[in-house]
Amino acid sequence: MLLSLVIAYLLITIAIGLLAAKRVKNSADFAVAGRHLPLAMIVTTTFATWFGSETVLGIPAKFVNSGLNGVVEDPFGAGSCLILVGVFFAAKLYRMNLLTISDYYRERYGRMVEVVCSVIIMVSYLGWVSAQVTALGLVFNLLSGGGISLSQGMVIGVVSILAYTLFGGMWSVAVTDFMQMIILVVGLATIAVFAGQQAGGADKVLDLAISQDLFKFWPEPNFKDVIFFFAAAITMMLGSIPQQDVFQRVMSANSEHAATRGPILGGVFYIFFAFVPMFLVVSAMLIMPDKALQLMQDDPQKVLPTLVMEHMPFAMQVLFFGALLSAIKSCASATLLAPSVTFTENIWRQFYPHSSDRQELQAMRITVLVFSALVLVYAIAMQGSSIYEMVSGAYQVTLVGAFIPLVCGLYWPRATTQGAVMAIAAGLTVWLAFMLSPAGAEFPAQLAGVLASGAGMLLGSLMPQVLRNHKAPHHAIPHVG
Repeated sequence: MLLSLVIAYLLITIAIGLLAAKRVKNSADFAVAGRHLPLAMIVTTTFATWFGSETVLGIPAKFVNSGLNGVVEDPFGAGSCLILVGVFFAAKLYRMNLLTISDYYRERYGRMVEVVCSVIIMVSYLGWVSAQVTALGLVFNLLSGGGISLSQGMVIGVVSILAYTLFGGMWSVAVTDFMQMIILVVGLATIAVFAGQQAGGADKVLDLAISQDLFKFWPEPNFKDVIFFFAAAITMMLGSIPQQDVFQRVMSANSEHAATRGPILGGVFYIFFAFVPMFLVVSAMLIMPDKALQLMQDDPQKVLPTLVMEHMPFAMQVLFFGALLSAIKSCASATLLAPSVTFTENIWRQFYPHSSDRQELQAMRITVLVFSALVLVYAIAMQGSSIYEMVSGAYQVTLVGAFIPLVCGLYWPRATTQGAVMAIAAGLTVWLAFMLSPAGAEFPAQLAGVLASGAGMLLGSLMPQVLRNHKAPHHAIPHVG
């Protein structure tokens, strides 16, 4: 019965997405909803994009093992990213009237930087979208009692998202996000109240969290712990800024006010509401202590679904899986669309510069289909990986490769194309060197990479100028006879 209701919910969201797809008349409608979205929809679509499988399943699993200190990357870093986008980036980028974030790199630094940053951004989405697909597989596997394998569940999930994203693009994503956010908030809030009552009251849940030292946020006061804590915080806080999905929400707004306020409100709501799944997982430790302890050792991502399936009435089960599917689908649809639009606009158009808008729209849809297939293969190959780690790892590549050129291009007039090239090359090289060597265990690879990227930007932009000044001919001093 529960599986039937979940399938019915999937069909309803597909129908709503396809209705919204009727508004797509050109590539701008597909990519940025024709820049027609009001503030309320910018808030809901930024919140819904961030609130994915890692928030409902990954963050609670990490929280019960490491406390707040272990989730500094997400939700704290992720939510802060949206706030930073609204404060420092949204207005400047919105005024440029671009289709993708990679268009900015072309306007500021030229074609080569555009293509390289586009590839970096697209690669980063593999891990993020795969995490959502993995969660979809887990949901169908649980609901069917193992009758649907993880891989089969992933296929069903991807097809259900593709059904409307392929046709409606940003319009379908934004409209379904709006609906799914309401279901998500109402569903999880109701379940949290019910779970608190089952656990003996919210005060008992908070007391247990305090006794387990789960609210400890700051690291131990030694260099290594502090530096790894800082690196984890900036991974999503800064690494998510040069991302197409964030940029699409900014550019889809119907005004500069909506473009700047939407991400800020979405980020604040995200940090606040991410505490609900954390509350639920601590409640599970009181409601089913033995089972929770066993699951935390085997697969902590299953604690919440197991709590709902085994200890809550049918209505709560419907609410939970409706909320979970809303979180996953809203995040996955956005992250399938973003790299596909980037590829079409910033790489495909290089080879077909004179194509019509209709041809570009068709190319975007084909790319969504191809990228979905790639993600599905990657997700199946990565079975067993932590959802939280898959998401957090996805942002390291954009942090070390694309963040410094973006922020320096907007705020440092002396940034040059040579500086951007050196920033990308240095950041990626040093990051990979630390990732693939024992040095990464002593100093965080992503922090080493972003520092190298900053140094590359400074050297590449300033050194040619210094050398020119040094080689400039000196004026001869006239001889007085």
